[in-house]
Amino acid sequence: MGYTVGQVSAFAGVTVRTLHHYDRTGLLSPGGRSRAGYRHYEDIDLARLQQILFYRELGFPLDEIAEILADPQANALEHLRTRQRQLADEITRLQQLAEVAERAIEVQQTGVPLTPEERFEVFGEIAFDLSYATDAQLKWGDSKGHREAMARASAHTKEDWRRLMAEAAAWRAELLAGHDDGEPADGERVMDIAEEHRLYVSRWFTPCPPEMHRRIADDFAADPRAFALVVPPSQQRPGLAAYLAEAVHANASRRIHIANRI
Repeated sequence: MGYTVGQVSAFAGVTVRTLHHYDRTGLLSPGGRSRAGYRHYEDIDLARLQQILFYRELGFPLDEIAEILADPQANALEHLRTRQRQLADEITRLQQLAEVAERAIEVQQTGVPLTPEERFEVFGEIAFDLSYATDAQLKWGDSKGHREAMARASAHTKEDWRRLMAEAAAWRAELLAGHDDGEPADGERVMDIAEEHRLYVSRWFTPCPPEMHRRIADDFAADPRAFALVVPPSQQRPGLAAYLAEAVHANASRRIHIANRI
């Protein structure tokens, strides 16, 4: 006894359109025929459909399912192990995104409420890109420094933000002046500016030893969203992010050299 496409659709929980698609692509073509010539699904077809639905539930693409089922000697176990690793990676990624969302909720709940006017007053052109916040959490979320920086940032009062943003503006003006005056990035003046930024991070967010400062500066040079947190686009110059990164690296080497002499 065979089963019609409608019957199979009902008890297998798939649409008729899906079954027709499987038939057209050769993934599952029913082998039986009714007296009127209509195709019917036999037990062997239903067993194959079970396999297809199993692999689909695990997220295998149809072409890979066809490859597995087409060759009786195919190493299905290896396909399953590969998919298991992919699913484990995806679970980890989703857990990290959930942590990002949780942190965003905490910041919203514990942060200082600002009206749009107050936000512009405090932050000016500096805008925090949510996509960068997500990427930063995924990249640095396991580090003690990042966790501490986020915790301290969420605890700052509106007055704290006014003060730290004023300090940032003063530091930024010195950086732009050094760059526009043609000062070398590894010269004493610009290294001192880089050191001011390192102390600023330590003062307001998290202890920032020279090696950490280097990683922060490399992020500025590699990601425009990160650099926009310290220099808004309207004030940026070509090569400025790389100029700052070079100054930070030079200053880090200087600080390490001084520490080793003590």
